[in-house]
Amino acid sequence: MSDSAGDTGGATSLDIVQVLKALPHRYPMLLVDRVQSLVRDERIHAIKAVSFNEDFFQGHFPGAPIMPGVLQIEALAQAAGVLAVESLDLAGSGKLVYFMAIENAKFRSPVTPGVLLDLKAEFVQKRARVCKFAGEASVDGKVTCEVNFTAMIADGPSD
Repeated sequence: MSDSAGDTGGATSLDIVQVLKALPHRYPMLLVDRVQSLVRDERIHAIKAVSFNEDFFQGHFPGAPIMPGVLQIEALAQAAGVLAVESLDLAGSGKLVYFMAIENAKFRSPVTPGVLLDLKAEFVQKRARVCKFAGEASVDGKVTCEVNFTAMIADGPSD
């Protein structure tokens, strides 16, 4: 992932209020706490503060808490969703970003409570209805998860 700490390259940041405007997710499924940098049409660097108070730590695993790998992928997908919403001007449109495929998922290191999980995703391909992303999660520069995934842009459920 290309996002050096000092190079913002026209990037913007988003606080939790702005993240909530971009994503439909809410507690306990919201896995993005803030966006460090977002470069429209290119990449995003978001943060998830991993707390022992997360519901999943109660059963995964008692006495040796580890964030499930599928939730790391979900956090990366949510970060990519913010990137897609901002890049495609979807905020307020009623459109949602849905998973279509997850490929080449690799888990490199466990994620434990009390860390900041860096979530980096970038467009591999961007079209109006289907986007492909490469994602990487890390803690203190050590990669915990790598994945490629595809998402579709579609209408949300009707009321």
